[in-house]
Order: sequence, then C-alpha cells, then structure tokens
Amino acid sequence: MPGGDGTGPAGPGRGAESRPGKMGGPIKGGPGGTCVCPQCGTKVEHSREESCHTIRCPKCGTKMERA
Repeated sequence: MPGGDGTGPAGPGRGAESRPGKMGGPIKGGPGGTCVCPQCGTKVEHSREESCHTIRCPKCGTKMERA
C-alpha cells in the first residue's frame, strides 16, 4: 500500500466497479437484462442460467451479445 493511506495501487475511486471486464463491458452484468443479436437486432430476455454468447438468435441463428 503506497503511502499507507489504504488506497492500494489502483488509487481511490478506481475499484473493480469502474474498470471494464476483459470483453470491454462491465465485470459483472448481473442476472437481469437482455441479449441482442448483432446481425439482425433481435432482443431476448437474459436468463441467469445461460450466458448471452451461448444463445443463438431465434430469427437468424447468430450468437447473441449482452445488451
């Protein structure tokens, strides 16, 4: 802990909630939300059991992305 002020190497206000995840989005998307097809724009409700990138679009078959 530099300087002994308890902020650590990231500094104040720079915790995990302010940094993007490895795919550029939030670190945790949470249980709610929607999945969207990057090809045709179809939206479906995100389920807690399944990640958006494992779901295929019901219209065109493209892998969905988290909205």
